[in-house]
Amino acid sequence: MGPDAMGEAPIIVAAGFLAGAMNALAGGGSFVTLPALLAIGTPSVAANATSTVALWPGGLASAVVYRDGLRPIGGIGVRTMLAVTVIGGTIGAGLLLYTPERLFDRLLPWLALLATLAIVLAPRVGPWMQARLGRRTVPLLLAGQLLLGIYGGYYGGAVGLMMTALWSLIDGANIKALAGARVFMGTAANAPAIACFALAGIVHWNTALLLGGGALAGGYAGARLGRRLPAAAIRTATLALCVAITLSFFVRAYF
Repeated sequence: MGPDAMGEAPIIVAAGFLAGAMNALAGGGSFVTLPALLAIGTPSVAANATSTVALWPGGLASAVVYRDGLRPIGGIGVRTMLAVTVIGGTIGAGLLLYTPERLFDRLLPWLALLATLAIVLAPRVGPWMQARLGRRTVPLLLAGQLLLGIYGGYYGGAVGLMMTALWSLIDGANIKALAGARVFMGTAANAPAIACFALAGIVHWNTALLLGGGALAGGYAGARLGRRLPAAAIRTATLALCVAITLSFFVRAYF
């Protein structure tokens, strides 16, 4: 951690806990961990890699809590969605090594804006799409999931929110009902990226262990809380988080 100053350890653990809880409830935990890592002097590329690696155990813990809530999405089974997500994550991790990050940073705010609009419009647009597309929603959902898997493997920020937005449009279920699949698929999309980051040697492991320990506890606590909160509260918090993330992406990319 600029890294090894133990005085910074409580800050890193606290950031990990908050990020893990956020990921369990709605997503967007990387927007806590990345600023924290940059603040202690971690280079941006290494901060992104270290954050992804550190938050993965917390996502896994949340997935364990939510495992009973896994269900087919839009008529597609969990195993099929998982396979498509992992394939996409592998492609995204490979692209990360060759695609200019600056170009993707310019596109990212618009993707986040689309995700926000999708969540806002899903209650009205979703039933309309389902009534008119019928079974044709299956290839649309698979294509969208593949693209989100690629995004998750490449960058991963707010990928859970974007998955929720896509699924809400096609499946019609509320955000709380989709929480288990969101956490599970988001964790799966990041797995190939973690392998690439580790092989590339850009992970700050001491920092990742502290951050990951906090995220593990936060992910478990957040998932427990998420199972008790009403769907309306989670939806409101998700929308607020979407707006905040979208604004932060625009500021980061253009200002």
